Amino acid sequence: MPYESGTDWQYDVPTTGSTHLPPDAGYGRALTNQGYGFEVAVADLIDNSIDADADKIVVHFLRDADRILTLLIIDNGKGMDEAGLDAAMTVGRRRDYGEGALGMYGTGLKAASLSHASSLTVVSRTRRSRASGRRLTAEGIEDSFRCDTVDPRYAQDLVDRYDGIIEWQGTVVRWDGVRAFETVARGQSDQFLSKAISRLETHLGLYLHRYLQRGLKLDIAVWDVSSGERGLGEEVDHIAVEALDPFGYKVPGKPGYPREFMAPVEGLGDLRLTAHIWPAKSKQAGFRQIGSLTERQGFYFYRNDRLVQAGGWNGWRNPEGHHVLARVAVDLPSRENNVLSLDVKKESVTVTPAFTDGLDKAVDSKGHTFRSYLLDAETAYRDGSRRNEIVRKPVTPPGKGLDPKVKRVVKEELPEKPGEEPITFTWGALPPNQFFDLDRERNSVILNKAYREDFNDGRRGGANDAPVTKTLLYLLLEDCFGLGRWERSRQDRLDYWNTILLASVDAQRTRRAQELS
Repeated sequence: MPYESGTDWQYDVPTTGSTHLPPDAGYGRALTNQGYGFEVAVADLIDNSIDADADKIVVHFLRDADRILTLLIIDNGKGMDEAGLDAAMTVGRRRDYGEGALGMYGTGLKAASLSHASSLTVVSRTRRSRASGRRLTAEGIEDSFRCDTVDPRYAQDLVDRYDGIIEWQGTVVRWDGVRAFETVARGQSDQFLSKAISRLETHLGLYLHRYLQRGLKLDIAVWDVSSGERGLGEEVDHIAVEALDPFGYKVPGKPGYPREFMAPVEGLGDLRLTAHIWPAKSKQAGFRQIGSLTERQGFYFYRNDRLVQAGGWNGWRNPEGHHVLARVAVDLPSRENNVLSLDVKKESVTVTPAFTDGLDKAVDSKGHTFRSYLLDAETAYRDGSRRNEIVRKPVTPPGKGLDPKVKRVVKEELPEKPGEEPITFTWGALPPNQFFDLDRERNSVILNKAYREDFNDGRRGGANDAPVTKTLLYLLLEDCFGLGRWERSRQDRLDYWNTILLASVDAQRTRRAQELS
């Protein structure tokens, strides 16, 4: 618009023309420093898989003995042809998303990946196109946004490698040069992977819990390329991610809840708030195993059923100890608005005063105010604090080799000893007169691999196989770790347990032989 001099105030800035300014190649440096946490970055990539209608997704860590090599995410979604790959790898290109899509800004694949890896490779195929791939590196971005074309023979080999997941269509995202992997000291890869997988399992189980509850199959696996028969490698760990529902209590902490409040928010209209009160001292994973109770009170914002903020009062009030039972589910409006905005990493929601003003006016169907809900949550907390509780003895936590469902229940039922390394379970070569042995220095229970098939219905089994056998051994042997002097009476106990368990193997083999005959 033309500039009119002499006016008191120019409400619109006058302009005389325009020019297009493409991004400088140095933008790649900013792209790789977006502040993505590892779990947040992986979740962002899984969002893409869900948007591609995948119902089976695997997060795959590849290792070579003591080196962690790379990370792959494999899905059976609808895949991409070459044009789709070019579009997906274009930096700064915003794509059109459907109404129920989890993607928003079109930057997640590149920003999340290059925040952690020096190289991003995407290989994909559709039902109508052959396998093809693209590779993007930080150096390539600085070189005028260069994107490399993956050799089609390798693309096909990679897809074939995961044919148990990708049948007719699907995608593999590969991270190489992962900075966190390169800092792992020799001899520490097992410990690093155990902690990284545990954090990833918790994050994905929480933020994608609605999808997991509806049937999404999401696994985390570790493949060692240096082991196995004929040098083909073998899977050394595999877990199925289970939903961690932050509202998954069995009985509410106060009768009459959950309760729905409607908040009149200027610019949005009525916003539904589903208020929950957890039972005091709950040991359920969805309450205690998703982070600090103080930080997890407050609002849980969802966008298209994907959790995008897990707790916090967004400036409405400060977190307080007597409100730890209070959690409120809020589904963000599908249409864009200026009141509730989601950050690029899909980790937190920014609100305007219109939202907090609406909270002060929110009421339920009976006229109860939203502030009265907080009083109810506080009362439930104080009543629960006065109840007597049996204190259970802390235990060394279970670790790798035990089914994640079992580990989760153990954590719900028993307090953990602080600072203790988890007890792991492995199959190894032992004398015929031993069913198990202990490696107390490594906090490991070693089971005789000669008897492995007997406890897996004749099959070889996987990393978390024989869950009943391993769980019973965990309960028997947990107090044998973390001790000082080793007593003769304790060794005698291990000896007769071994003898009895070997008799159970003979009984199991006899039964199997009779069933097969």
